[in-house]
Amino acid sequence: MPTSSDAHPGLNGRIEVLKFGDGTAVGRSDGAFNGRPSTDPKQIRILELRYGTIRAQALPPRESLAFIEQLLGET
Repeated sequence: MPTSSDAHPGLNGRIEVLKFGDGTAVGRSDGAFNGRPSTDPKQIRILELRYGTIRAQALPPRESLAFIEQLLGET
């Protein structure tokens, strides 16, 4: 995500969701639900929606690579 981007759901830390073969899932995020793991389907859906928003706003792969290379060149 470019540093010039407006606020997005990933600013408060990583989002993790694990889905299992039996249809259950567990998820957590540093910035949601006090950072505690949750198996509540509603909370899992919130995490999935936040992750989807991040993906929709992120740069495409080639632009991401160029952005990272530019940042590395500045350090």
